[in-house]
Amino acid sequence: MSSTTLPSEQNGAWTEAGKQRFVMKCGGSTLAALPESFFADLRDLQAQGIQPVIVHGGGPAISDNLAKLGIETEFVNGLRKTTEAVLDVVEMVLAGSINKQIVRLIQRVGGRAIGLSGVDGGLIQARPVTNHAEIGWVGEVTGVEAPIIQGVVDMGYMPVIAPVGVDVSGQRYNINADTAAGAVASHLGVSRMIVVTDVPGIMKTVRGEKKVLPSVSVQEIEDMIQTGEIYGGMIPKVRAAIACIHGDVREVVIVDGSEPQILSRVLGGEAIGTRIIRMP
Repeated sequence: MSSTTLPSEQNGAWTEAGKQRFVMKCGGSTLAALPESFFADLRDLQAQGIQPVIVHGGGPAISDNLAKLGIETEFVNGLRKTTEAVLDVVEMVLAGSINKQIVRLIQRVGGRAIGLSGVDGGLIQARPVTNHAEIGWVGEVTGVEAPIIQGVVDMGYMPVIAPVGVDVSGQRYNINADTAAGAVASHLGVSRMIVVTDVPGIMKTVRGEKKVLPSVSVQEIEDMIQTGEIYGGMIPKVRAAIACIHGDVREVVIVDGSEPQILSRVLGGEAIGTRIIRMP
């Protein structure tokens, strides 16, 4: 088990409502590529009484399965149009193969996890996005049944949540994973989140050398995109992290999941990765 010492309930910045808990968002493909030690770190945190709640995506796997099934998809302004046929595959991949793969990876190292879809128990309630006529069954979150998540945690399991939402009529919705993670964190009363990626944080060139910015505001990120300091594949990563800043969530830490004991180090207060903060 990890020897990393985490903050006590009295001085721990990550303590919420008398208990240490955190929401972690990660893409399905990123999680699948992480070393076994990452999941061992999750197991050790759980054993120490820390409460991880995981929300995952799975875009590349959805695309792969749509191609295998011969289902063509249309993109509108960079967003996949979610028809009923596409939605069937979204649910199959997110709530099925990706979700259970993550559960297996956690359990293989001795952790305890339960996979959930946002449909289960009406966990993630949703309604159509405003431009649903263009992009189909894509939803925005209207509510989260936080007691279901807390109940799973209280039984000693990590909730692993697939971002598929549902409305009162039973209609399913494809939910952006980052938005879903932010909503889950906000409804749980968690003010900070960890976004696990394959980059060390937001980089900036200082005197000809790329350096990780320890802290940056949402506005500063937008400015850096405009000036070209953030470019290419980093733009969707930072925009995804910004999407997690929702409701009560005021800060997101973006980190490289391949770093040893990255979660324990962040929770222990180490200055690693980039903190993205929403200014008052």
